[in-house]
Amino acid sequence: MKTAETHWSKEELKIYILLLCAKADKIESEEERQLIKVKTSDEIFDKINREFQNDDEDESLEKIQDVLEIHHYSELELCELKNEIQQIFAADRKIPMAESNLGRILENIIY
Repeated sequence: MKTAETHWSKEELKIYILLLCAKADKIESEEERQLIKVKTSDEIFDKINREFQNDDEDESLEKIQDVLEIHHYSELELCELKNEIQQIFAADRKIPMAESNLGRILENIIY
């Protein structure tokens, strides 16, 4: 598994998490994609998106957990991340069961 070599910045981790949220229902809407793109540079988005496309959900969750352990997040940073996750889920104006389930999984990993 690739997680041992994953060394992302906090921004890269955030983009990866948001991409996972956008794809939770197997449909990445244009609204979700644009919302993620405005949160970072094109270079970071492209780099993280390429890596994300090669990972399955289990690999993604393991990478997220591993990288979260490396960085020390303040309570404010965690709240901001949670809010951004919710923005992605709400971007297409529907929150299917798959997104709700992923939200709970991420909540357990992040907090």
